[in-house]
Amino acid sequence: MAKKQLLLLVSLMLVLGVFLAACTGKDKDGDKGKGEGNIDPGKESGEEKDGELSFPLDVSNKDKAIEDGELTYALVSDDPFEGTLNKVFYSGNPDYEVMKFFDESLFSYDADYLITNDGAATFEISEDNKTIDIKIKDGVKWHDGEPVKASDLLYAYELLGHPDYTGDRYSFMIENVEGMPAYHKGETKEISGIKVSEDDKEISITYKVATPSLLSGIWDSPVPRHYLGDMTIEEIMSSEKIRTKPIGFGPYKVSKVVPGESVLYERYDDYWRGKPALKSLVLKVVSNASILETMKKGEVDIASLPTDQYENAKKLDNAELLGKVDLAYTYIGFKMGKWDAENKVNVMDPNSKLADKRVRQAMWHAIDNETVGKELYHGLRFAATTHFVPVHESFFDAKNPGRPFDPEKAKALLDEAGYVDVDGDGFREDANGKEFVLNFASRPEGDIGEPLAQFYIQNWADVGIKVQLKDGRLVEFNAFYDLLENDDPGVDIYQGGWGVGSDPDPEGIHGRTAAFNFPRWTNDKNDELLAAGTSEKAFDLKYRVDIYKQWQELMIDEVPLAPTLYRYELFGVNKRVVNYSIDQGSDLYLYQMGVSK
Repeated sequence: MAKKQLLLLVSLMLVLGVFLAACTGKDKDGDKGKGEGNIDPGKESGEEKDGELSFPLDVSNKDKAIEDGELTYALVSDDPFEGTLNKVFYSGNPDYEVMKFFDESLFSYDADYLITNDGAATFEISEDNKTIDIKIKDGVKWHDGEPVKASDLLYAYELLGHPDYTGDRYSFMIENVEGMPAYHKGETKEISGIKVSEDDKEISITYKVATPSLLSGIWDSPVPRHYLGDMTIEEIMSSEKIRTKPIGFGPYKVSKVVPGESVLYERYDDYWRGKPALKSLVLKVVSNASILETMKKGEVDIASLPTDQYENAKKLDNAELLGKVDLAYTYIGFKMGKWDAENKVNVMDPNSKLADKRVRQAMWHAIDNETVGKELYHGLRFAATTHFVPVHESFFDAKNPGRPFDPEKAKALLDEAGYVDVDGDGFREDANGKEFVLNFASRPEGDIGEPLAQFYIQNWADVGIKVQLKDGRLVEFNAFYDLLENDDPGVDIYQGGWGVGSDPDPEGIHGRTAAFNFPRWTNDKNDELLAAGTSEKAFDLKYRVDIYKQWQELMIDEVPLAPTLYRYELFGVNKRVVNYSIDQGSDLYLYQMGVSK
């Protein structure tokens, strides 16, 4: 069967004009590597060790940064960035890429993704682990010269919890703030659990439940009240102040935005850490198909590279490759309900086409992710096994095989569910003998998007499930997520990707009240385990590990979504770049990044 799948994949790629040796194509999303996903900085790019790829994490150029250097950063995408440049309101990773150069969080994070006192603020936590006291350091200023205040962090919480807030970031760690539920319902005008000092330098946040997520999942991004505070939430979301003229307190300030295409940043001389090395920085959108040629010409200095172009990327003379296992994975999602906007809760539809979990289980067993990872992505993506990523090493259940490729098991599950081929056309009818056709929404990934979607469609056809692309074509990035957020009835299944973030708590993606829970799946046991994983008892690491092991087992049984691939994140960096690292534990900061010539 493996040989048949490989031949199928190769034939699809040839038919659709995808040649892996060519300088076209791309990969775009978040995924992981295999096993523990260890990276050895001392190894050459792409060297294989114990079955795993190894890449350096730091640039090799140790020269001094020149004065007033300029650098170009590529946002590699076939679509424009949306341009919602505020952490409270944005949704897609492209906008985050734009924001990271001009805005930042109050805290820095260590190699284990836990907050430290090395950022723009320091903190102390009470003995009962329910209150955090935050003090903003002297000299931390917004780009218009106004000091960053404790009330600016309070303002972020007021926006996130406001009854009119329609964004996706009202998560457990916001809901957990004392007094937030009442504020969120419009029952009070203040959040009782947040107090700001008279000098506006310190803020105290008290939580209803003590949770280890405080150290990895706290909201620590202030919003400039003096700049945005005279507008309603609706006005802010459409305002030029977050679309073309945003401010932050990061090392570079926004000088000019060409919507969806590029951003020019200038050095912020009053940056609190010190004078940034670069005089200016340009971010520009570069397509998947052209990024390698653009890098080869020296027109961009840093870019996230499509993994399908790995073999050609290794041949770049003027750039080196950095890589690591990413905090992300791709998946197949199964739509099973709708988002109740009024009550802000996911509601399942018992009549959903995919209500029977045996069908969802079968569809996971039917897809050959190992072949996809090896042949389309040169081993830079590998078959996902659970809904945790290997980077969360303590919680990822490496012993759980998930639902590996097994077409015979898939067929047996479908037979058991009563999905059989009644009319002899090679495709199964549902348990009531009615036609069973699933509409599949998938996005472009350079030249890989189409053959990948067709490969999965053929995998499902091989076990008798008829799947067709929604409207017969792939869906552009922003339109794709509009379909999911709005629960378009024309979408039954979809291929998405998650950046899971530093906090291992999966509630923000899979919780009953999580807007990002696009399958709209809910489950009492899921509620119980998610609550336990962030409870006071979860300060006991052994207890929390056991809870998340149980949660992974539940998700593999229920399959609201089927993880497909973990992945390596691959970067091309021009050899003139200095003081640049992709290592979470590095002591290098963005303001130190420069060029040597």
